[in-house]
Amino acid sequence: MRRPDCFRMVREPRMSAVSLKASDLDYDLPKDRIAQRPAARRRDSRLLHLPADGSPRHGAFADFPALLNAGDLLVLNETRVIPARFQARRATGGAVEVFLLRRTSAGWEALARPARRLASGEVLRLGDGDASIRVLERLEGGKLLVELSGDEDSAGHSGFWKHGQVPLPPYVHRDPDEADRDRYQTVFARVPGAVAAPTAGLHLDPDALESVRARGVEIARLVLHVGAGTFRPLPDGDLSGVRLDAESYEVPAATLAAVRAAHERGGRVVAVGTTVVRALESLDDEDFLTGSDARGETRLFIRPEDPVRRVDALLTNFHLPKSSLLCLVAAFSGLERILSAYQEAVRERYRFYSYGDATFLEKRA
Repeated sequence: MRRPDCFRMVREPRMSAVSLKASDLDYDLPKDRIAQRPAARRRDSRLLHLPADGSPRHGAFADFPALLNAGDLLVLNETRVIPARFQARRATGGAVEVFLLRRTSAGWEALARPARRLASGEVLRLGDGDASIRVLERLEGGKLLVELSGDEDSAGHSGFWKHGQVPLPPYVHRDPDEADRDRYQTVFARVPGAVAAPTAGLHLDPDALESVRARGVEIARLVLHVGAGTFRPLPDGDLSGVRLDAESYEVPAATLAAVRAAHERGGRVVAVGTTVVRALESLDDEDFLTGSDARGETRLFIRPEDPVRRVDALLTNFHLPKSSLLCLVAAFSGLERILSAYQEAVRERYRFYSYGDATFLEKRA
């Protein structure tokens, strides 16, 4: 009997018989290769194509639709980045920075700086006092559980969000500006909840999506709300017991059916971003047969030797050394091969990370 959605279990990391260390995932990256701003237009980035076998191929992202075939399925993550960083004031006048991490049924998990003297029940004011953050509880690991409130605007939306800043990644060494509110968001973002962008999708614009459809490629959608843990480096030593931060997902029944149909007709399932991979690979076989939406949370940690069953190719950005996402892309191409491709990308002066260039990885045979 299928477990009801409200009782779906958090997906546990897969255990591995192969010893893997964070040091195995390291590579040298000059600081000037880390993109601080996006390309002038979304499709102006470069694209490194790593086929199932053979050497890397260098091109422009505008070439991406031509790498897809009629009958393929392109899967997008519709999560929308919230303005998650806030400058608040205590009743005493002291300044507090609050960073929202993720929404739960009890409220928002958050980090605050300084947090040591914040007590349960304390209210932090934003702006002219038209919005506030109430501390509900202190949690383990220095986190807080908070409640948000704010006056509604003329459209009935909470004015709370106007006080937040775009949560740019820690390796972007500048303050966010007005342009980031658009460019650190995919053009298909729909469901608010992420505190980091699913960056592979940042390259796609409406023309690119239309070019994909014109090639006979179907497009499906899901939601996985990206958490701040996506930037956290892996711990030193053996990684067999690593647990990633939980991230919530929802995969519509129509997307489950589309994935199944693509494989049945011999097409490829192409994920736009590691978040799509983690959502689809977190599902059980029964999820694809029930005809209903799949919802839950995942902590899935995909290692280089793990089988990737649902996804055949991956559009993604370049990822940080010693990160879980670099580990995931190695499952498509092999660890030695992906590190070699990254070294070549450094030599070829590709731009790295969230606002950088893209890679297209076809799963090794």
